[in-house]
Amino acid sequence: VYPIATQLVGAEADVAPALPADHPVMPLGHDLREIYRRIDSRTRVVWIANPNNPTGTWLEQDRMLDFLASLPGHVICVVDEAYTEYAESDRLGDASQWLERFPNLVVTRTFSKAYGLAGLRVGYALSNPGIADLLNRVRPAFNVNALGLVAARAALDDDEFIARSRAMNAAGLVQLRSALERLGCRVVPSAANFVLAEFDRPAAELNEALLRRGIIVRPVGNYGLDQHLRITVGTEAQNHRLLGALDSILSGGSSTA
Repeated sequence: VYPIATQLVGAEADVAPALPADHPVMPLGHDLREIYRRIDSRTRVVWIANPNNPTGTWLEQDRMLDFLASLPGHVICVVDEAYTEYAESDRLGDASQWLERFPNLVVTRTFSKAYGLAGLRVGYALSNPGIADLLNRVRPAFNVNALGLVAARAALDDDEFIARSRAMNAAGLVQLRSALERLGCRVVPSAANFVLAEFDRPAAELNEALLRRGIIVRPVGNYGLDQHLRITVGTEAQNHRLLGALDSILSGGSSTA
C-alpha cells in the first residue's frame, strides 16, 4: 500500500528490507538501521506499520522513541497503528502520546480491525496542528460518510467490545501458533490479529487446497514470501476447522488433496 500511495503523488518509494527470517529476536521485523541508512536529503516521509502487516511483528516503545529522535527535521514519520488495539500496550506504547515531543510524527488508525467496522471505511490520523491543517486541505471533500462517523464515535466508547475482541484474539493466537508449530510450521511472532506461517511447500498450492474447502487465507508471495500464509484469527471453532484442513492437506502428502 505505501509504495502505491507514494507513486500516486509522483514520489519515489524506497522499500527497506526486513530483518532476516532467522533473526533471533524479531524474524522478518522492521530493520530500523536499514531504514535510517536509506534516509537522505530527498526523503520526506518514512512509513512504519506497528504492528506490521503481513508479519504481525512489532517495534518496542524504546526502539521507536530512539528512532523518532534520530530523524532529521525534514522527514515526517507516519506510524500506522491499524492493529494496535490487539497488542499488549507495554510492548508498543501509544504513539499518539508522543505527538508533542515529535512534531514530525503522524499516527494513523482504523475502525476496520478490532472495532469490526470494516464495511464503513472509517479511519483517522493524529498529528500536530500544522500537519493536520495540511491534510485537511488535500483530503477529498466527502471522504467519510455520516453513518460511518456516528458508528465510529459510538465504537470509541464501547470498551467492553474491545476487551472481548482483544481476549478472543489473544486466545486465538495461542491456539493457532501452538497447532501450526505441531504441524511443523515456523510461525512469526505476532502482536496483530493474524499469524504468518511458513510451510515446507509453495503456499499458493496450500491456498488453492484451502479454498476448495471453503477456507480463505492470504498468500503473501507478493512480499517475496512464497512459502508463507497469513492466517487471520477467528473464533475457536473457525480456527479448529482451518487447522484440521491444514493437517489433512499436509499429512496427505499433496497440497492438492
